[in-house]
Amino acid sequence: MTLDEKLKEIPTSPGVYLHKDAAGKIIYIGKAKNLRNRVRSYFQSSRAGEFSYGIKTGELVKQIADVEFIVTDNEVEAFILEASLVKKHQPYFNYKLKDDKSYPHLKLTVNEPFPKCVITRRIQNDGALYFGPFLPAAMARRTIDLINRTFQLRTCDIEIDGKAPRPCLEYHIKRCLGPCVKGLCAPEEYQEAVRDVRMLLEGRNTELADKLEARMLHASEEMRYELAAKYRDLRKTVIKLSEQQKMATTSESDIDIFGYYREGQRLALQLFTMREGDIVGRREFFWEDLSPDDFNPAEFLSDVLVQYYGSADGGASVPPADLRMHEARASFLPREIHVPTDFDDRDLLEKVLSERRGRRVHILAPQRGEKRDMIDLVEKNAKLAFEQRFRVLKPDMKRVLEEMQETLELPRFPARIESFDVSHIQGAENVAGMVVCENGKMNRNEYRKFKIRWVEGANDFASMHEAVLRRYRRVRDEEKALPDLIMIDGGKSQVNAAAEAMRELDLEAVPMIGVVKPPLHHNQVAYLLVKGRENEPIYLDSHSQILRLIQMIRDETHRYAVTYHRKRRELRDFTSELSAIPGVGEKRKTRLLRHFGSIHKISEATVEELAPFVGRKTAAEIVDHFARQRALAEGAIS
Repeated sequence: MTLDEKLKEIPTSPGVYLHKDAAGKIIYIGKAKNLRNRVRSYFQSSRAGEFSYGIKTGELVKQIADVEFIVTDNEVEAFILEASLVKKHQPYFNYKLKDDKSYPHLKLTVNEPFPKCVITRRIQNDGALYFGPFLPAAMARRTIDLINRTFQLRTCDIEIDGKAPRPCLEYHIKRCLGPCVKGLCAPEEYQEAVRDVRMLLEGRNTELADKLEARMLHASEEMRYELAAKYRDLRKTVIKLSEQQKMATTSESDIDIFGYYREGQRLALQLFTMREGDIVGRREFFWEDLSPDDFNPAEFLSDVLVQYYGSADGGASVPPADLRMHEARASFLPREIHVPTDFDDRDLLEKVLSERRGRRVHILAPQRGEKRDMIDLVEKNAKLAFEQRFRVLKPDMKRVLEEMQETLELPRFPARIESFDVSHIQGAENVAGMVVCENGKMNRNEYRKFKIRWVEGANDFASMHEAVLRRYRRVRDEEKALPDLIMIDGGKSQVNAAAEAMRELDLEAVPMIGVVKPPLHHNQVAYLLVKGRENEPIYLDSHSQILRLIQMIRDETHRYAVTYHRKRRELRDFTSELSAIPGVGEKRKTRLLRHFGSIHKISEATVEELAPFVGRKTAAEIVDHFARQRALAEGAIS
């Protein structure tokens, strides 16, 4: 792909960009909130015949022959990743961040009898706990202020022996517990505050944020608005602290992180390398001839690791990539290897690699938490690499839709496609979802969801009839534009039910198709049923761009309907469980749901945690209710 082609396809996500010269050497690394706007700005200035950034940037642009980018989830992560890569590669045109300066951390001096929390830029092996980095630096100062005001740890440097004659001003303004004066603060009370601070800095701050919100609401009800505003600001700071900064940690672990993206026979694999806690590089590998019918992610990843890191016999069955794995074999074995999917030979491969390294090598397939977030980020970059690599094979969407019009014999160009799906479990919480695709792109603002009201039990056909009827009756009554094509996720019966609804509205002229998924392990791909020609199914080639577009719309419809169904089911379970407790009405249910989020969290909450939302008496009844349930469950098990 040429540089001009890359510039057209750069995403608008936050991330880091790497400019390279003709020899492939990195000459500049930068970060951006919007990669597309930032990277294009270099070349727009140069093509206008002048460099608005000065002589240095003008010389940089003259030498740029290629650009790479790594997307991140937010601008903070981009900032941290930029710092790591600049320190590693030392590009000629970067003059900032080349020093080995660290970024602000918070130091909790647990190595002292009465710990305090301070800002530091140097991490030492002194027995204290370090947390960070904090970007921007103002976040570290706000956190210190939060700790002083909320937990009241000391800020002084004096020796604490309890013999001071009187406390300082910090105690009187309630910013210190006063451990320096005997009788003001017991050591146990102070250590409890230290444990709370540690929990906050370790990221276990959801409970703290909930408490602050409860205090805010309580102060507001008492019309103490200044106090409520203070709690509101503190909660905002706590929530900001909970944002994951995946690009840098204080860990010294060496980790390789794998992620991939596949469509049919083609696959893009990304490898991010983390050394001493920083992302320092990545590699890309591509396949074009995988078998889509028997592709097994676990077997594929197992073979990739064997071939990349080597094994006792050196064997591997991975098809050769364009950048061959054996030519890029790792010369260094990390402490941990993270993969998106577990595989059967993981223990054996761990043993082989551990023997080679001389120390234990862990291969992990995390399913949640920060490690899983990192894999998701690698897979996001793998998808972008896939699109860049095979962009020449991606057709113009207008041409695809024109081909769809011809294949399905549609009277109009299918600029707007509306797709329906039904979701339920044995007839419970019966819902439907509708998504909209305009000119080949999903328009989320036009999505609609339907709670099925007229159908009892599991009746997909009647549910589909209701959803379609309600949708287009409203469209007709409001005189809005009709779609060019209606898609139904289902076979002949679902299509007939939807078509009957359109006939009742005198809108049977709108084209309609059904997307039929063949039985599991069937060799055929999905096929289409056109309304009026249901006995003449249309089979599309597995590589057809029309089929890919239709499958994309169908998958999005299914996802949207299932997501709505799950929310309805969770709300039903939550409501039915709490309905058994006296004193818990609709308002209190809503309040509990908003603040705790699940029945499981409520079942584990204490009276003190529940009281701000339902009152102490009802809180005690809720705790007793779940205690009795646990006792009954234990009795049933025994």
